[in-house]
Amino acid sequence: MATTNFKGQSVKLIGEFIQVGKVAPDFELVKTDLSSFSLKDLNGKNVLLNIFPSLDTSVCATSVRKFNKMAAGMKDTVVLAISKDLPFAHARFCTTEGIENVVPLSDFRFSDFDESYGVRMADGPLAGLLARAVVVIGKDGKVAYTELVPEITQEPDYDKVLAAIK
Repeated sequence: MATTNFKGQSVKLIGEFIQVGKVAPDFELVKTDLSSFSLKDLNGKNVLLNIFPSLDTSVCATSVRKFNKMAAGMKDTVVLAISKDLPFAHARFCTTEGIENVVPLSDFRFSDFDESYGVRMADGPLAGLLARAVVVIGKDGKVAYTELVPEITQEPDYDKVLAAIK
C-alpha cells in the first residue's frame, strides 16, 4: 500500500500506485457534459493524467492552469485533469479560468479508476478523494512516468513530466 502526506501527516492509499512499464488500465470517467470518457478513446496518443483532490484548492487549481499552458506545446499529447469534483465544478472552473487545452474529468461516479491507479486516499482529512499524482502514458499504452507527489500540498515536478513526454 502506497502512502503520501497531507500537511506532514501520513495518508494511506487504496490499491497499489501504478508502476512504470505497466499497461495503463482503461477507465471510464465523466466529462463536463455528463457523457462518459474512456482512456481507450486516446489510443495512439501520449496521455498525461493530472490527478488531484479538488479544484477548490489553490495547489490543484495551479496545477491545472500550468498543465493547460504546457499542453498547448505538447505534440500528440492529451492532458486529462482528474478529480472527484462534480463535472459542474470542472466546467465552471475551466470556463472561468479559460482552460482550453485540458480535458477535465470527474471520478464522482463509482469506477475502478482510483483503485486501478492506486490514488484514492484511505484515511486522513481528505479520505475518499484522489491523491496528487501525475501519470504519463505513452502512445503504446504503457505507463512511461509516474509521480505520487509526496506532500499533497505541493505541486508536481513539471520539468520531469515534460521530460517524460519528449
